[in-house]
Formats: sequence, structure tokens, C-alpha cells
Amino acid sequence: MYAYAENQYLPSVLRAFALSLAFAFLGVMAGVFIPPALFLPLAILEIALLFGAFFLRRKKAIGYTFLYTFTFISGITTYPIVAHYLATAGASVVLLAVGTTAVVFTGLAIYGTTTKRDFSFLGGMLIAALLALIVISIYNIFFPINSTGMLAFSFIGVLVFSGFVLYDFNRMKQYGVTAEEVPLMALNLYLDFINLFISLLRIFGILSSDD
Repeated sequence: MYAYAENQYLPSVLRAFALSLAFAFLGVMAGVFIPPALFLPLAILEIALLFGAFFLRRKKAIGYTFLYTFTFISGITTYPIVAHYLATAGASVVLLAVGTTAVVFTGLAIYGTTTKRDFSFLGGMLIAALLALIVISIYNIFFPINSTGMLAFSFIGVLVFSGFVLYDFNRMKQYGVTAEEVPLMALNLYLDFINLFISLLRIFGILSSDD
């Protein structure tokens, strides 16, 4: 009974996560109509919301409105990346990235929630790796990395965000989720999914251009 009480909100997290993906998809569709000059301000707004989420999570004050607003804006800012690879690599590469992301995400989710192992020890390493990826991303803005470097960067991204998927699902299984934490956990899963997708899209895009 206690284990059930701990995990009774996991379906709620998955529903909120699925809705987050739906809002992000609507954002990508809306991106078609957004003037190019607005993408940078929207990206800055997205980063500001992420920082806001970092502080709000301590108070468990992240609600569904914040979650769906953020994921919609995230979808808009993802549009230029998707549009770039649609134009340079084709729809098949984008669909391959979506499909691979879904398979990897689902596989890790199942393993994370069924294994008896506790992966809490991954938390510190994943945060350190994420900070390194952020630093490299900022460096890339001013000093663009070549395709080989970007390929290596993207492979590391796949490993890091795959690790976050495993860590987040395993943490929910080990420690449970309260009703107040549902939007926050759905946001974590959304960030895992979208960053895994972008990393895989870069890999498939780069590999297809080398053919």
C-alpha cells in the first residue's frame, strides 16, 4: 500500500509530460509564422523561465500553467533547428530522430521504473556533465565548432540526457511523487526528451551530410 501511495502520481506525471509534448508540437507549428527577429528574444525568455523554474522548484511552486507555457515557447524556439535539418537533410532524418528519441526514452523509462537498482548516485555526475555541455554550447556561439567536434558534442549529449531519463524515472520509482511535484517532474522529463531529440537530430543531420 505504501509503495502504491508513493507512485500513484506517476500516471499523472506521464499525462502532463504527454501534454507538454503536445504543446511543444503546437509551438513548432506556430514557429512557421514567427518573424525570424523574434526567435532570439523568445530564446532569451525560455532561458529566463528555466532559471525561474530552478528557483521555483525549491518551493515546489511550478504549476501546470508554467509547464505548458514553457513547453509551447520551447517548441517555437526548437522550430529553427527542425527547419534547418528539414531543409538540409530532409524529413526522413527528422522523423528518424523523433523515432529514435521515442524508442530510447521509452526503453530507459521502462528500465528505470522496473529495476531494483537505485541510480541516485548519477545525479551529481549528470549535473556536472550538463554544466560542461552548457559551457561548450556558449563557446560554440562565439567560436563555431567544426562538424567532427559537433558530432562528438552531440554523442556526449545523447549519453547525458539518456542518463537524465534513467535518473528521473528511477528517482520517481525510488522516492515517489507528490501531487505538487507532478508539473515539475513532467518538466524534467520534457527537458530530457527535447534535448535528447536535438542531440540525435544533430548526429543524424551531420552523418547524412557526410554521405
